Amino acid sequence: MTQNNPKVSSCSYGNTNQKAANEEELLKHNMSKIKHKIVVLSGKGGVGKSTVAVNLAVALAEKKFKTGLLDIDVHGPSIPKLLGIEGMMATGTGDKTILPIIYNEYLKVMSVGFLMPDKDQAVIWRGPLKYGVIKQFLTDVLWDDLDYLIVDSPPGTGDEPLSVCQLIPEPDGAVIVTTPQDVALADVRKSVTFCRQVNMPIIGVVENMSGFICPHCGNLTEIFKTGGGKSMAQDMGIPFLGAIPLEPRIVDSGDNGFPHLSASSSNATEAQKKFNEIVEKIINGGNK
Repeated sequence: MTQNNPKVSSCSYGNTNQKAANEEELLKHNMSKIKHKIVVLSGKGGVGKSTVAVNLAVALAEKKFKTGLLDIDVHGPSIPKLLGIEGMMATGTGDKTILPIIYNEYLKVMSVGFLMPDKDQAVIWRGPLKYGVIKQFLTDVLWDDLDYLIVDSPPGTGDEPLSVCQLIPEPDGAVIVTTPQDVALADVRKSVTFCRQVNMPIIGVVENMSGFICPHCGNLTEIFKTGGGKSMAQDMGIPFLGAIPLEPRIVDSGDNGFPHLSASSSNATEAQKKFNEIVEKIINGGNK
């Protein structure tokens, strides 16, 4: 009795390899138009990572740098809400490319949130699907020529951070966000180790929610302590970019879709001043 073994043509392997090679070339070509690529990471959730990413992108755009903001938090995209552009939908073109949302003259934005018709819809994807959409965002979105691409990654060291760190060619590095308390610092140390293991340069650490500034009297209260991020950075031999105090206006501006740094005021808040100092350090450190 003859056993019929399935035959796979070597041609199929060749086609698959060629397709992968073409996709790799397209990704490199798309990313080659972007001068600086920065990934914003955090060891745990709730430290204000997305707020830092949004305000970094807005600050760069306000300085007239052509900027892209990519939200790869597949399960909890918050960038559309923070920028006040919830409900907008990304559109495709005839050649299978995707048009990012134009926030203003200098800022383009892309998020999984722009692909979901219902903002309350849960994204239930396993690793390969998440990898695929992140690769598509880097390959098929028409970023064109940019000075900066800021990537807001979900917390931790899972599929999304690993995928983007492996896919982006020649990144400038990671900005790691933490809060001062020990429980956050323990996780951010893992983010530092993660970056070193995947050969992602570390631009520096930002300590967010570093003390609460009372809007009435202006006194600083150390709700989450202060200085932990700086101490950790020194201990691990990485740059410390600065500390941002917790202010009610930051929460209000984020909830209202109006980035804190873009709030026009003759008297800048302490958080605005600190963040602008951090942005200047990133610009100076990122220039090649």
